[in-house]
Amino acid sequence: MSVFDDSRLDDPAALEASDHLLRRLAGAGARVRAELDASEEALSQLATDGFRPRAIVAAGRDARLVRAVLEPVCPVPFVAWPGPGLPGWTGPLDLVIVLSGDDADTAAVSAASEAVRRGCGLMVASPADSPVAQASAGSRHAIRLPSQSDDQLAAAVAVLQGLHQLELGPAVDAKAVAEMLDEVAIACSPNNDVASNPAKDLALMLADALPLVWGGSVLAARAARRVVEAVRLASGRPALAADCGHLLPVLANQPPRDVFADPFDQPEELRPGLVILDDGVEDGGVAEHRRQLEQTAERHDVRVHVVTQANGTDVARYAALTQHGRYAAAYLGIGLGRYGTPSEEPPGPPGNPAEDPAW
Repeated sequence: MSVFDDSRLDDPAALEASDHLLRRLAGAGARVRAELDASEEALSQLATDGFRPRAIVAAGRDARLVRAVLEPVCPVPFVAWPGPGLPGWTGPLDLVIVLSGDDADTAAVSAASEAVRRGCGLMVASPADSPVAQASAGSRHAIRLPSQSDDQLAAAVAVLQGLHQLELGPAVDAKAVAEMLDEVAIACSPNNDVASNPAKDLALMLADALPLVWGGSVLAARAARRVVEAVRLASGRPALAADCGHLLPVLANQPPRDVFADPFDQPEELRPGLVILDDGVEDGGVAEHRRQLEQTAERHDVRVHVVTQANGTDVARYAALTQHGRYAAAYLGIGLGRYGTPSEEPPGPPGNPAEDPAW
């Protein structure tokens, strides 16, 4: 197992060697702005014209993020579809949303092709020369948002903006999302030492823990999934994002620490560490679940770390929590020597983890 070296978090050489990863994280706000700029013409032409689809089906990357934002307010049924293809009932009265990057996302390509075949309304967010864009080329009812990068969040923000203009979703302040991401980048900058950097502080907690990440609201829970994807990628260790009912048994079954154990004679196995993502949602059920988790963790000597982002729009808070966790994952990988070493390049950028096949 890799040994975490906290000195690497402030080591100029290690940080310089990881510059390409940290720069990608820092550019998240700029990518949101670029996405909206590129989609400005297409978005300006959107109008409801009195038409409302019977239902909405979202396929491809981050379809569940779109669902989490829309479901509380969307006036029509909404389905996040893992693919391939589309649900059997989908037809010309329905709107299909497909988010995809440059790569050949077979499920997204299949959904776009099927939407064209069935004559569905279609909103596509993908690069102009991507397989999904090519698959949707035959549709006469397509809204095409030309993605500028392989950034899932940036594409989702553009789609949510379009859905708001079609009176199908809530207001999305894309500028506020970009500004929030910029604020996270400033706070979590590698130039800030461990004492003043919240992401490095979280990385220290994760260094000798198996992360259990919990978010109480729908969007915070979605952010928790994104954070554990980045942590698994950066550390090669297990990490779990789940609801309260699944996490409580894990916490309750932790044996007490042996305070007399010699860590050099027999190193202690990694214990769970509970990370709470708090997006400021005031709900009695969420508060009760958090109380249960914190009390159970305290009884069983499990450390708790809370990441709070209570200001801003729903999507901005989600983006900030996710990005905070991704920065922490990057610093975890640096401290473990998995990032920023000439002998081993990381398997992929922590800001763009692969979609969980379990959805």
